[in-house]
Amino acid sequence: MLSLVLPGLSQAQSMQPPAPPAKPVLFTNFRLFDGKSSTLRDGLHMIVEGDSISQLRQGQPASSDGNTLVDCGGKVIMPGMIDMHWHALLAAVPIQVLLQSDIAFVHLAASAEAERTLLRGFTTIRDAGGPSFALKQAIDSGMISGPRIYPSGAMITTTGGHGDFRSLWELPRTGSQVSQIERDGGAAIADTEDEVRLRVREQFIQGATQIKLVGSGGVSTPRSPLDMLTFTERQLRAAVETAADWGTYVLSHAYTPEAIQRSVAAGVQCVEHGHLMDDRTAALMAKNGTWLSTQPFVSEDDVGPLAPQSREKFLAVTAGTDNTFKLAHKHGIKVAFGTDLIFSQAVAARQGTMLTHMRRWYSAGEALRMATGTNGQLLTLSGHRNPYPRKLGVLEEGAYADLLLVDGDPLDNLDLMANPEQNLRIVMKDGKFYKNTLKA
Repeated sequence: MLSLVLPGLSQAQSMQPPAPPAKPVLFTNFRLFDGKSSTLRDGLHMIVEGDSISQLRQGQPASSDGNTLVDCGGKVIMPGMIDMHWHALLAAVPIQVLLQSDIAFVHLAASAEAERTLLRGFTTIRDAGGPSFALKQAIDSGMISGPRIYPSGAMITTTGGHGDFRSLWELPRTGSQVSQIERDGGAAIADTEDEVRLRVREQFIQGATQIKLVGSGGVSTPRSPLDMLTFTERQLRAAVETAADWGTYVLSHAYTPEAIQRSVAAGVQCVEHGHLMDDRTAALMAKNGTWLSTQPFVSEDDVGPLAPQSREKFLAVTAGTDNTFKLAHKHGIKVAFGTDLIFSQAVAARQGTMLTHMRRWYSAGEALRMATGTNGQLLTLSGHRNPYPRKLGVLEEGAYADLLLVDGDPLDNLDLMANPEQNLRIVMKDGKFYKNTLKA
């Protein structure tokens, strides 16, 4: 059988989103990583019709008539990857530009980065804070190329919390205009339970699929120490209750034991980061079934340029990475994979490299499962707000046809994922070929 080369898609390049194939696509001669098992299967065929997988079965199809044939040459087909902590508007733009430029420029930069994200093999991202609603709409409508987006909207914080980038001259708050980052939708400041409910509802009417709250200090905000606490338990619970009223959930940015414990007590279903947790906190998360969406930060290569005080905080986070993953292992916490790469196009390009860091704590198969099927499970917490009703992160009949063809065996050599330009021969999303470098 001859493999298909789509006109104009023989190499990764800036492009309009492709049209769907005119006929069902029949994949043969591949080994399968399905996002559920840590082993490969072979002797299968797969048919993609429309945006989903209509057949994935053992043996040859009864007939290949009427299908476009793709002979994979024994390469590995796997699900498109999912990044559970991505900031589509922040990923490739320096922080000074974000805080000082016209938001229209930031959106244009984000649209270019969205295509690069997709071609790195990340077919879905959960946006953990930022005004990505328009970007999602442009991608879903076929205007531009990019991954599926689960938007959180503005990250909701307190006065002085992570995400409050106001200058001192903008204080006091009372009677003053909102800051630029609030006008642009990057953050929303709330200091009472009623204000929390208001800010949560504002994100939902814009299209949020889940809500991001800031429970502790953060790295990039200059006057926000890591050990600070932001919302009270009652304020966090107000967000959780309001999100539940909309049929979805809250994720909480929290590094320290105190911030994590307060989030868990309030009913938060997913903790972001957690790099400074302790044993008692890990046990509490496991007992409550709370997800941990953390990032394998291991060096300063994993972050863009930072001010001195932010660099000091990032080094403290990095120092806690190993302990966090070990505690998650010890207590059986449900762990999701994300990268949180921001403020640099070069750093954003390290998404696949971040996945290779996971070998310090997991096998290649476990890491790949986390970045596919496990992350797909977490996405379903968005419940009634889930914009994509079919399964993501797995390859099975009825699931979305979001898939990669890898030149090599990533279960044997996870480093393949760090060089997607060379090693990803096909990138398909929604049953459409965004990249195909197979030769006829």
